[in-house]
Amino acid sequence: MSESRFYHINTSGIIDRVSTLEEALAISKTGGFIWLSYCEPTLQEISVLEIPLGLHPLSLEDCIDDIQIPKIEDLPGNTFILLNAFHYSNKILTIEEVNLFIGANFLVTIIRRGLSEQKLIENIEQFAANNIEKIKLGPAFLMHIFLDFVVDKKFETIEAMEGELDNAEDTMLSKPADFNLGDLQLLRRDLLSLRKSLFHEREIFVKICRKDSPFIPEIAILNFRDIYDHLANFFELTESFREIVTSLMEMHLSLLNNQLAKAANQTNFIVRRLTLITTIFMPLTLLAGIGGMSEWSMMTNPENWRISYPLFILGIVIIGAANYFFLKRLEKKDRGKEIK
Repeated sequence: MSESRFYHINTSGIIDRVSTLEEALAISKTGGFIWLSYCEPTLQEISVLEIPLGLHPLSLEDCIDDIQIPKIEDLPGNTFILLNAFHYSNKILTIEEVNLFIGANFLVTIIRRGLSEQKLIENIEQFAANNIEKIKLGPAFLMHIFLDFVVDKKFETIEAMEGELDNAEDTMLSKPADFNLGDLQLLRRDLLSLRKSLFHEREIFVKICRKDSPFIPEIAILNFRDIYDHLANFFELTESFREIVTSLMEMHLSLLNNQLAKAANQTNFIVRRLTLITTIFMPLTLLAGIGGMSEWSMMTNPENWRISYPLFILGIVIIGAANYFFLKRLEKKDRGKEIK
């Protein structure tokens, strides 16, 4: 739902809320500066700022478009900054857009897709009440409070992802059967999105610290350097997390290969055992078949069956034992060749 709030920060640093945009624009001429806050606005709602504040129409369209990368644009009369806010819950990464226009006597913030503006306002008002001397210096200090809040929220997302990595590693090592490679792949994709955003956001603060924007005075640069340090740290963390994800994938592949090799070895052992049994009993089966047709009694005369059949059975046992030891010897010789 669209919502807009308008504030006037007087020369004493006190934040006063006004009811309409026209009232905010009129009171800005009396001194201090104004803060125009929009949450989920339509293009028509923010287009009215084009003439009185000199905002570029293409920048206003960027505030509404969903697919945008973080950037900073120095325009005549104002500087446009687009940043991303992150929220990670139930293994889903949500990327929200935060747009800012800063001028000599105004700050416009446009929030997309559900970032808690009420909490943001409460943080800013509380900070302003304790830092009147800073707030009254200009919109750049208010923008620092705004951006500092957005960047600090990123740490919660990074911390949640770190917990997911720890859980994935523990599950892989303790319960490999419960490990879901799809969740790890999804986390890897989220880390890539996080890295892409942090990379461009670092460039934004590099330009700010380089004093590219005429609306951010040198006295405020030190505050933005602190935000840059946080972003640089977050960027390095995402890089290390990506390496951990890659290591976990390689470890998972190694575990799968080990399981497949173990199953293959077990199958080979069973096949080898069955082959041994079959090889031993094939000649014995032939001899038993011949004996079952009474060929031995025919060759030794029927009255000698008490001697011929025991000798026949003894011969089968001897031949079977000879086959067994012969095959075991060949198997042992083959293993010796494999070791060499």
